[in-house]
Amino acid sequence: MRLLAGALLLVLCASPQAEALKPWTGGAAPALELADLEGNVHRLAGYHGKTVLVNFWATWCAPCRAEMPSIERLQLSMKGRPFAVLAVNVAEGGRIARDFAEKLPVTFTVLLDRDGRVTRAWGARVLPATYIVGPDGRIRYSYFGDLDWSSDEVRLRIEGLMRADSQRASH
Repeated sequence: MRLLAGALLLVLCASPQAEALKPWTGGAAPALELADLEGNVHRLAGYHGKTVLVNFWATWCAPCRAEMPSIERLQLSMKGRPFAVLAVNVAEGGRIARDFAEKLPVTFTVLLDRDGRVTRAWGARVLPATYIVGPDGRIRYSYFGDLDWSSDEVRLRIEGLMRADSQRASH
């Protein structure tokens, strides 16, 4: 009995990061069309064929600031692969978001949702709120709160999603 309890505890504790990613059951991805820090417009539909991490954040949000370096590490570990990060700054000015992004620094795309319209459409009621969108444009996972996005468990879950979608596309 002890052995069974120990094995169950090991399974429950083995992968808290990956388990934190909740399979999405909320329907289709809402539209996302926002300008980046340079004024270039990005549309989620333009990332078809890539796995996209969409992160809603603000500079005043301590957990948002805490997880940004791990999002940057994840992006760098996926370099050369069909993966992108769209970090949506919620209701702040471009200068505030730019100063923060340059100070870290981050290399991923920072978008500005000045009026919060897109944030509301995505149902991001708490920050940070993150969604993993598959190459087919469907949301596959969500996570609300800060997370170590560069952990092996999370990266492997995202890579698994990328592999599964590429296998589906080839059949």
